[in-house]
Amino acid sequence: MSLGFLILTILVVLLAVSVAALLYRLFTLRGGGTAAILRVMPQNEGSGWRHGIVRYGDETLAFYKLSSLRPGPDVRLTRQGIDVRSRRKPEGSEFDIMTEDIVILDVIDRDDSYEIALDSGALMAFMSWVESRPDGRSQRRRPL
Repeated sequence: MSLGFLILTILVVLLAVSVAALLYRLFTLRGGGTAAILRVMPQNEGSGWRHGIVRYGDETLAFYKLSSLRPGPDVRLTRQGIDVRSRRKPEGSEFDIMTEDIVILDVIDRDDSYEIALDSGALMAFMSWVESRPDGRSQRRRPL
């Protein structure tokens, strides 16, 4: 086997893996979810925002960035750990990517801090999901 053929084979395999990852991510995003814009804090004013899709699970919220090839979620927030500290409207350069009907939530999940920008329908869904979480003090008891 020649060196040229070996290099060509490696390139074809890498291309096939890349296309498979891209198709997987595309079908994952097209599978549904709620549009959101998220940034990990701290950031400079107006920077760090990423468009994506939010999916709600029983215990976690998964955020998938639109511009990522990562097979799983880019950010995962735990339902029991979420604390919504405040809400605000977009300011300054944030209007370049958001409209004035967007609400930005300052959210902490355990030790990590985020800002999530949602429209009114997505905001209602997020707050309902957070507020309907089971109380951390109540646990199911196993039958004796």
